[in-house]
Amino acid sequence: MVLSFLRRSSATGTAFPSGPFRFVALDVETANHDRASICQIGVAGVRPDNSIETWMTYVDPCTSTWAFTGLHGISQSTVKGAPKFVDALALLEGPLGNFTVYQHSGFDRSAFRAACTALRREEPVWNWQNSVTVARRAWPELNGNGGHGLASLKRHLRLSFDHHDAGEDARAAAEVVLHAERAKGIRICFHDDRIESNR
Repeated sequence: MVLSFLRRSSATGTAFPSGPFRFVALDVETANHDRASICQIGVAGVRPDNSIETWMTYVDPCTSTWAFTGLHGISQSTVKGAPKFVDALALLEGPLGNFTVYQHSGFDRSAFRAACTALRREEPVWNWQNSVTVARRAWPELNGNGGHGLASLKRHLRLSFDHHDAGEDARAAAEVVLHAERAKGIRICFHDDRIESNR
């Protein structure tokens, strides 16, 4: 069965929406091989009715090295006037402390950790979890048969999203968790059924 989740979008760079959310998923894009060079952050919040509200901001990584523009289309001109990472983090640190935060693989947390290290501060105390682990539990038949990356799951679950856009990838990770929950039950996931709001 193909699940279709209602999509809502929030304006870029505004305050993070207040919820309530069951859980959120987060994705980042970077300018280059330095994981601290975050140039886009996307967060997808899953509401009690399983609709997904997506928040996105570009981030100025303060670098002249743009190795991945060909991958995600983001360049120095894209982030002109965008907040620095420290400002984007200020919008997210408190709100995301209320939710389970899924990432698809360990890259996104490692990027946040690297960017925080560059600021000489600790990373946020969030309940990070991995939607890849959820996908491996739900669809073990994909081991050695395409794997559990977003590109493979896009085909397997018939997802519709633009890969390497942080908002789109965050929403896709949230949809992976919802598909797994529907197929196998909440027991294979890392969030519970409490509904939390940003407070």
